[in-house]
Formats: sequence, C-alpha cells, structure tokens
Amino acid sequence: MKVRQIGAVAAASVLALALAACSDSAKDGGSGGGGGGSFKIGIKFDQPGLGLKQGSDYKGLDVDVAKYVAKELGHSENDIQWVQAPSAQRETLISTGQVNMVVATYSITDARKEKVSFAGPYFIAGQDLLVRADDSSITGPESLTGKKLCSVTGSTSAQKVKDKYPGVQLQEFGTYSECVTALVSKGVDALTTDNTILAGYAAQDQYKGKLKVVGKTFSEERYGIGIKKGDTATCEKINTALKKMVDSGAWKKAVDDNLGPAGFKPDAKNPPTPDACS
Repeated sequence: MKVRQIGAVAAASVLALALAACSDSAKDGGSGGGGGGSFKIGIKFDQPGLGLKQGSDYKGLDVDVAKYVAKELGHSENDIQWVQAPSAQRETLISTGQVNMVVATYSITDARKEKVSFAGPYFIAGQDLLVRADDSSITGPESLTGKKLCSVTGSTSAQKVKDKYPGVQLQEFGTYSECVTALVSKGVDALTTDNTILAGYAAQDQYKGKLKVVGKTFSEERYGIGIKKGDTATCEKINTALKKMVDSGAWKKAVDDNLGPAGFKPDAKNPPTPDACS
C-alpha cells in the first residue's frame, strides 16, 4: 500500500512539473519570438493620430507600427491584447511582464535605457507647444515665463521644461487629453509634448479652429519600441521588421494615413535607421 502511495505522489509531482514547464513555454512563446498566443502591447488610448481607443477599435501610427511588428514576430491581430500605457507606467508595465512591448510615443533616453531596452527608433518627432488659436503671446518656449503650462507626469517633455525653463508654472496631469481640456477651458495657457501628438489634437473635429501648434520645435524625440531589459534577440527581430516596413512602403502609408489629415509632414530625419541592439 505504501509503495503504491509513494508511486502516486511521484507521478503527481512529475505531472505538476510538466504542466509548469508547458506554462512557462507558453509564456515565453508570447514574449516576442512568435508562435501565436496572447501578445500584449502597450499603447496610448488618448492620442489622436498615434494611439487612440474608440469603442473596441484602436487607431494611429503607433497602432499600425505595432500591428506590423507583431505580424513579423509571428502574431496575428487576433493575438494582440492592447494595454493602456500612460507615460509614467511604461517602464513598470515592461519590467513586470504586463506587456510584451510598448509602442506609445516612447522617446528613447539614457535614463529609460537603464530600466528597459529599445528597438528602433521608428519615428523622430520634436517637442512643441499647443495653444489657443487666439493666443499670440506664446511664440516658443522662451515666452513661457509666468505662463501655466501643462504636460504629463513621467514624460520627457515635462522634464525638459523643468530643466530648461524654471520660470514656467508647470502642471502635470495623468494624460494629454486632460491637458487639452484644461487648455480649452483656460485652466492652463499651453500644452507641451511632441509635435505629432499636438497636431493630432488640433485636427480633432471638436478642436478645429480653437487650437494651434506654435510650430517651433525645441527637442528631438526618437520614438522607440520598449521591451524587457537585455532582450537583444527580440530587439534585432523588431529592427528587422521596422526596416521591412520602411522598404515595403507600409511605413509611409501609416504616416500619411494617420498624421496627414492634421497637415503634419515628417521632417528629413524620417524614416530613421534603427539603432544597433545592445
């Protein structure tokens, strides 16, 4: 009897180990190497032209780039789970495994590279200002002294303003859409972030004629795809996918479809060549 009991326990242990191994294998298969299964991608949900959730639909340049890359990694659109990735939470979402990658106007910086790795860049933008259409007092960052400026917590835009323009009354909100609402209601005087994001808001039907982009960029924002720190293999696969997207014409189509309606034209730095993975 005791022999049979010991054998049963041993068999159960082996089965449990096998199931755990299968579970780990399934998890690894969804991390970036292909093989189907759930593939979680962090995007913005409130950025017109870049990452926008409308009902059950997701649209924007970041969304199109993410879909293309995911397909090249072996994942169909049905595999993708879209996860909201606010600026302040992007590193945490990646490092804790809540997403496989983040494609969310994610500027590549040295500070961020200490926590996550980046593929790309796939687009180069520049920081600018969004103001009310009838406001001629703000012509660039040097005219912000004493003004109420809105940006998003955790964004590079907010940090640049803090570092370079200490006379500004900076207010940090959770999302850019909150900043736009405050700008329209005159709660703040300007919103700062990348020109691509600002152009998307200015082009929305409810804001046409009410808002304008100043048109004086004062930074270079290199949008990358954030992945787990040290995952060189996935980085190289993503870079190969991005090069293919450019060469096939799919990158230009995505830019034209998503940013063209706002009258936005990418500068000569686009499309960029992806950095070497490290």
